[in-house]
Amino acid sequence: MQGPEYKIPENTVIAGVDEVGRGPLAGPVIAAAVILDPERPIYGLADSKSINEKKREKLAQEIMLKSRAWAIARAEVYEIDELNILQASLLAMCRSVDALNIKPGLVLVDGKHCPEMELPVKAIIKGDTKVAAISAASIIAKVARDREMTDLDHEYPGYGFAVHKGYPTMAHIQALKQLGACPIHRRSFAPVKNLSQN
Repeated sequence: MQGPEYKIPENTVIAGVDEVGRGPLAGPVIAAAVILDPERPIYGLADSKSINEKKREKLAQEIMLKSRAWAIARAEVYEIDELNILQASLLAMCRSVDALNIKPGLVLVDGKHCPEMELPVKAIIKGDTKVAAISAASIIAKVARDREMTDLDHEYPGYGFAVHKGYPTMAHIQALKQLGACPIHRRSFAPVKNLSQN
């Protein structure tokens, strides 16, 4: 943690929370909450996007093994389309904290928006680079979502989900134009919406 604004009372149980999948055109948004164990340090924690896939997978296993508690939750495509991506992300974050088997005294979330919950919660911009528990949450959320998108590639072949994980790459846009949207595409997102109107 950096700076005096992150001073936290001693012995406070902290849950770090982050989400993955706000930018893609397809698939759910996945959030994770992690309560680290100070007695079992995990080395190499960082923003999940800055770590290669092999190292992420290894760290995710270590996080799940060594943490005091962890949980993964989601908001589905229909919820993203109904609520908007920000609200769906916050909903997934709330669900991940609710799923923890230890109740934290403070929830630290990555970004600038706080999900509404009964527990004390603080948003930290670039928290996934400043707070170890948020970094851990970002890693297990990304690994979980990447695995799911790889599985969905078999269910909906031709779009390349295993490669781009639903993000709007040129190959994905091209596949959308050729095949049209599939059930896991976010119809409220402009590239999908515009294609369906053509």
